[in-house]
Amino acid sequence: MATILEMRGITKRFGDVLANDRVNIKVEKGTIHSIVGENGAGKTTLMNICYGLYHADSGEIFINEEEVEIKDPSAAIKNGIGMIHQHFKLIPAMTVAENVMLGNEPRKNRFFLDIDELNGQTHQISEQYRLAVDPESLVEDISVGIRQRVEILKALYRKANLLILDEPTALLTPQESEDLFRIINRLKADGKTILFISHKLKEIMQISDRVTVMRDGKVVDTVEKKDTSEVKLARLMVGRDVLLKTAPPSKKIGEVILKAENLSAESELHHRQVLNNVSFEVRSGEVLGIAGIDGNGQTELVRALIGLQKLTKGKISLRGKDITHLHVKEMRDAGIGVIPEDRLVEGLVVNFDVQENTFLGLQRNKPFSKNGLLDWKAVASNAEQLVEKFDIRTPNITHPVRLLSGGNQQKIIVAREIFHAPDTIIATQPTRGLDIAATDFVHDELIKQRDLGKAVLLLSLSLEEIMLLSTRIAVIYKGEIVSIVNKDETTAEDLGLMMLGGTYEHIPA
Repeated sequence: MATILEMRGITKRFGDVLANDRVNIKVEKGTIHSIVGENGAGKTTLMNICYGLYHADSGEIFINEEEVEIKDPSAAIKNGIGMIHQHFKLIPAMTVAENVMLGNEPRKNRFFLDIDELNGQTHQISEQYRLAVDPESLVEDISVGIRQRVEILKALYRKANLLILDEPTALLTPQESEDLFRIINRLKADGKTILFISHKLKEIMQISDRVTVMRDGKVVDTVEKKDTSEVKLARLMVGRDVLLKTAPPSKKIGEVILKAENLSAESELHHRQVLNNVSFEVRSGEVLGIAGIDGNGQTELVRALIGLQKLTKGKISLRGKDITHLHVKEMRDAGIGVIPEDRLVEGLVVNFDVQENTFLGLQRNKPFSKNGLLDWKAVASNAEQLVEKFDIRTPNITHPVRLLSGGNQQKIIVAREIFHAPDTIIATQPTRGLDIAATDFVHDELIKQRDLGKAVLLLSLSLEEIMLLSTRIAVIYKGEIVSIVNKDETTAEDLGLMMLGGTYEHIPA
């Protein structure tokens, strides 16, 4: 079979960090070739070099067996390479057609945008590749799954023959993921080649023809899908047996710890309803998972629970005590720990070092505050303990957090939030962007807290994560809790339908 892409001896350093170490990879035309590896394994760096976002320190790239120089994304596009990033590069206020053809718009008399031609060409290419979209819809009004189709159309409009998909199902429901896989297989049937990057080994085994495994910046092995398994791939990725597992049943479910009653709120920016009579309880010794497509009120709900979102109505109780109007510090002191959805923006100060990040938000509390002054000896002692206990991989506690891997950054947050022994842990996207080993670590820590009698509220866009950890599951849709079900009495397909607006009563048995 002909080779569409070959990368030989690719080496890339970022300061003292060797991100790619003489990487060799060969991709055959018309196949689905997956790349897997832990955080920091070098796979995204390699793909960014392929797409011209980074420049390799050494090595060669061959397209259709001819050496090419890819200085920037424009050069990649000219060589038939398209990249669909995990976080879409779309302009919400523009239409689907305007996004697809941005920078290559058809013109009337050289100057004026030809709207009819713009919409007509978008419709034609969407029909050609069976990617149903409405060219005139605003991107801000369409679902995440349709937005992904728009990104794919952008690449196809620019004549891409090799499509790089970086964590393409991270924000999708099970139904949308299956739809994406059908699209990928149709593109393969049309002669396109797919480079598929994912942390989800089930997906890798479902969609791939061939899999390349990277570890510590090197290629460990490239295997045919038919010759491997999830267990074998996990072992190659981390050097030991590891596979995500369903949490064992709770040992004891006790009293209600956290209670939300009829929480309602408006967007502070647009003054539209974002939460509507949201009610639920989280008991001691259980994990309540909240499942929903991104943008259905999850962010506002968490902000309300920790005192950052103003409520128009409703009550929040912790162990029967009304905490609705407490400030953030008062919420934390009352017994709420938070793993935020964006660790870099909300969870860490990346230019601070490890020890400074291990007590953020706790600096006025004992043992860190003594007579109004910071006790740096206590800070250092705490940091050393947490680094050892939670296996945070850092050269020392004064190492800048920005230089750590995503997994180790997340471990700092988990360690810090567990340290002050909260009654309730609110975990929001706790494993976003983490590899299987770091994900397994975070899952184990949350279940340990559950078994210590804590109440755990889990909000995740990963339905697999919700199903693995939860005791009960609440589905949120357009700011409302549409159903709360026991985990053992539902399926991912049922939940996915409810996440799209269906009701539990309408789900076929």
